[in-house]
Amino acid sequence: MLSFECDYNRGAHPKIMERLLSTNLEALPGYGADVYCTAAKEKIKAACKCPHADVHFLVGGTQTNSVIISSMLHDTEGVIAATTGHVNVHEAGAIEYTRHKVLTLPSHAGKMDARELRAYLETFYADASNSHMVYPGMAYISHPTEYGTLYAKAELEALSAVCREYGIPLFLDGARLGYGIMSKQTDVTLADIARICDVFYIGGTKVGALCGEAVVFTRNNTPKRFTTIVKQHGALLAKGRLLGVQFDTLFEDGLYFEISAHAIEMAEKLKAIFREKGYRFYLESPTNQQFIILENKHMEKLSEQVRFEFWEKADEIHTVVRFATSWSTTEEDIAALAKII
Repeated sequence: MLSFECDYNRGAHPKIMERLLSTNLEALPGYGADVYCTAAKEKIKAACKCPHADVHFLVGGTQTNSVIISSMLHDTEGVIAATTGHVNVHEAGAIEYTRHKVLTLPSHAGKMDARELRAYLETFYADASNSHMVYPGMAYISHPTEYGTLYAKAELEALSAVCREYGIPLFLDGARLGYGIMSKQTDVTLADIARICDVFYIGGTKVGALCGEAVVFTRNNTPKRFTTIVKQHGALLAKGRLLGVQFDTLFEDGLYFEISAHAIEMAEKLKAIFREKGYRFYLESPTNQQFIILENKHMEKLSEQVRFEFWEKADEIHTVVRFATSWSTTEEDIAALAKII
């Protein structure tokens, strides 16, 4: 059975597994106070070209989104996101569980528009009864988006300008960040993201690691007692070394970027095969997630040999499905898929 359903369906890149094994018997301090976490933080700051950044390691994406949002918002505030945003759709109410409302704006192929963000904020503050409403305290975006689409640098800068004008942080969810910055159709670098955003995270879980996300605060704006907050949310790993070793490996000799570029290369080949065979795309994605429209009967037949993910109903007889590539996707996988479809 071929597997294209997601980019975290296998364990971890072999270099990470080798590094975990080679350091396994070392006795090290817990909770991220080990030499590998320290080394990984320095490597990440260098890659971001942000020497003053504050880096923290958390265990997973949902915990990271929940901790960042809840720790940076006042009790009276909510977070603005596109209707398709991960925190609004696929986090099982994790943000609302921390007593913060997700305030939605229209989604444009997964993206938020800076003009609509400005209009939302202008309207809110012009409302004489806004003291009875949830205050907009943060803007949340993801790059790539849920649909594999990307923000251009100018779009990110426009969003950041609105956020700074209204004194709210811009938070970028980077669960799949590697695939965004290594896309062949982007003008955004890791250093750009560190310069533009107030806080973001570098996803490990979906980019070659067993688990883990690296949170980067870029403006000397880490919430007070952040480590304590992380622990209160159950997102602080006692054996923090496991995250440190993984990110130290990912950011040594450019492995994170190599993994991401490989997935993009495989996605481009996958895309070409579907196009050659006349399949329809739901939208144009320049990253490792590709969205194909299948006739329902064909989808059922194809699922007998290939794993992919249901995304949404297109109409009564068609369904949008997602094919995702990763570090583990091979040329042989693509060739085998070509024969099946």
